[in-house]
Amino acid sequence: MKKFDKERVLLAVAGPVIALAVAFVLSAIVLLASGKSPVEPYTLMFEQIGYSDIQVLVINQASMYYIAALAVAIGFRMNLFNIGVDGQYQLAAMMAAVVGAHANLPAVLQVPLLLLTAVCTGAFWSGIAGVLKVTRGVSEVVATIMLNAIATSVIGYLWLPNVFGVKVGNNNTTGEMHESGWVPGINMGDAGEIYGLVFLAVLLGIGYWVVLNRTRFGFDLRASGASESAAAASGVDPKRMVLTAMLLSGGIAGLAGLPILLGDTHTYSLNFPTGIGFLGIGIALLGRNSPVGIAFAALLWAWLDKASPELDFHGYDKEIAVIMQGLIVLSVVVSYEAVREWGLRRQQRRVGAELAAGHVLGANNNTTKEVAGR
Repeated sequence: MKKFDKERVLLAVAGPVIALAVAFVLSAIVLLASGKSPVEPYTLMFEQIGYSDIQVLVINQASMYYIAALAVAIGFRMNLFNIGVDGQYQLAAMMAAVVGAHANLPAVLQVPLLLLTAVCTGAFWSGIAGVLKVTRGVSEVVATIMLNAIATSVIGYLWLPNVFGVKVGNNNTTGEMHESGWVPGINMGDAGEIYGLVFLAVLLGIGYWVVLNRTRFGFDLRASGASESAAAASGVDPKRMVLTAMLLSGGIAGLAGLPILLGDTHTYSLNFPTGIGFLGIGIALLGRNSPVGIAFAALLWAWLDKASPELDFHGYDKEIAVIMQGLIVLSVVVSYEAVREWGLRRQQRRVGAELAAGHVLGANNNTTKEVAGR
């Protein structure tokens, strides 16, 4: 491996490692300040990895986190902050649940219909922010935050009994979906079942890498994110790329809730997971928008979620995992900036050394020519 490649790998790995180390140290300080052991909580959570039921829960949860983080990462690669992934996936999951409860096609048609419904709903909702940005210059951050609130109100309306809502006790639901729309998973015996759409998350990760790194569209997307003016000079329409990136981000976000919807709950209710879109932001940051990095970050986040309940049985607050997640996000921002500055200084020193070496070589050549002329 070339020296330059080694430095790039080092810079890519240094950020997440430093962020995690800082987050663990700061969490330990919080535990010490509260009079608790700074080591035992982590020991207890690490022990949970050995239990097969926890492994299944982590994989299932990570699949949803992974899809949400990919949606965020697409926006990041275009220098767009799609903070509306949460509203996009929730509204998409509800629309898929409504369609699944009222349409009853053969499974070979029903499942693709539900996937398409979720993608189109998420893309439509994010597309509103995209259109506002390219036509009126409205910040996608402001637009998507507002759209999150509107999505919550739309869901509340769709839950009305005279619309699509089905009241089950005190719970608002969309009614149970037809079995043709259920996606079977992998039966792990007493450990539970791995969602069938975990494989969808894997395919999306592969597709994300291929599109961004092996297609002209991916190059245009990355170029536009790096410099809109330079991309425009090379014939790329920045506004078109902004709108396309927002549509893609929202379309993938729409799929984030489907692993649990089609693999477990089979209805959209008050108990449906929320906040996955916001967690996806931290996961995408920690994974540095890389499909492999995001996968590890999603597994880490899911492990913190599913292993932390054990802390309640040993006198620790399970919220220590939430504190860790927050500290990881803060540490990521600081550590990545520190690593970037360090890498920039190394690059400046290397260029300076090369220029100095070239100057010395040029001076030696001139001296040799003078001697030869005499």
